[in-house]
Amino acid sequence: MNNDYQDPINALNMPEKADMTFAMDFLIRAKEGVRNTAIALTETITPEARAVLRKQLHQGIALHQEIAELMLSKKWFHPYELHEQYQLDHLSALETIQIGQMNLFPEDTSRKSMFDRTPDEHH
Repeated sequence: MNNDYQDPINALNMPEKADMTFAMDFLIRAKEGVRNTAIALTETITPEARAVLRKQLHQGIALHQEIAELMLSKKWFHPYELHEQYQLDHLSALETIQIGQMNLFPEDTSRKSMFDRTPDEHH
């Protein structure tokens, strides 16, 4: 990755990287939802509320499983291969640092972009 934020090379594999990031965030949030629902279930007294929370807990567990299975099938998540997961996490961290170091607000903003014409121009 170079520091030119308009260079199309920086978008290489970006849709899959974004999907992987969104899926991991969704997995973590589903896990948090399961944990919070389980805590709420242990602190609830009324049978009606416990039934609602129990149903939500089962739905949350099913959602977490579905997301994890998707990520496993796409090879975005390696819970049993710690070395592979570490490599994936390390690469993600390095790319995050590189994106953070990009000059997103250059002083010279006169360049239109990397394209030879504007989208409205016709040859």
